[in-house]
Amino acid sequence: MEKLEAAMAKARERRKAVLREAAAPARKSALAVPVRSGPSVDWGTVPLVPFVAARARRFRISALFGGRDATPYDLLRSRALRLMQENGWKRLAITSPEAGCGKSTIALNLALSIARQKDLRVMLFDLDFRRPNLHKIVGHTPPHSMHEVLAGDVPFFDVAARISDNLVVGLNQAPGSNPAELFQSQRAKDILDAIQEDWRPDLIIYDTPPMLGSDDHVNLMSKADCALLVVAAEMSKLPNVDFCEKELGQLTKVMGVVLNKCRYPDDTTGYAYYE
Repeated sequence: MEKLEAAMAKARERRKAVLREAAAPARKSALAVPVRSGPSVDWGTVPLVPFVAARARRFRISALFGGRDATPYDLLRSRALRLMQENGWKRLAITSPEAGCGKSTIALNLALSIARQKDLRVMLFDLDFRRPNLHKIVGHTPPHSMHEVLAGDVPFFDVAARISDNLVVGLNQAPGSNPAELFQSQRAKDILDAIQEDWRPDLIIYDTPPMLGSDDHVNLMSKADCALLVVAAEMSKLPNVDFCEKELGQLTKVMGVVLNKCRYPDDTTGYAYYE
């Protein structure tokens, strides 16, 4: 009888162990992040900030209108989209060797050019926290800043503004403190990941700090899939361009180099060729 009771107790313990193992995957899946079949944020609920045509012309935002003046940005759009789709990239950082190369202008023009394709949804973030500039170009100062979002102080929705149905921007109210440390934090990475997961854009563009002005880019570029380097004709020195391109290649994938502020455009390309 004792042997029988011992065998039954042993069997009960074995059965409990099997049930615990069977329940373990269920508990694990309950804690996992659910897979969404669609966007959890309705872009239509984001406040609309119309981009005034006169302001766009003043700041050389020609991609808003399309046509001949938008051709360089449309060409850049097509090449960037092709490379990003081929490689599965979602986040594009735009930087420059020094300030004044026009990276913010390029970033906004590229975002607007992509947004003219109505089946694509684009987000543009101003991550140049030392000298934020996009809010001046757009003509909208939000109640909070992107550096507050990445610090976890405010939700992204409190900063987000919608320029068109499929273009949402994250701007800054004022410069932020200690951006290098902020970009290095795990919290900033997690928040950027969460924004991408919740808003489900096809593409996110980061307007990032100049590379030679600080070390902000060192930690920020690891949060981008690829990067464009914007250089200014007759301003950017060739050794600086070469140095920045090599360093950028160590931090992320370099999509290419964009020459900006060229005073002698080639009229053999673009719409002028067909006139």
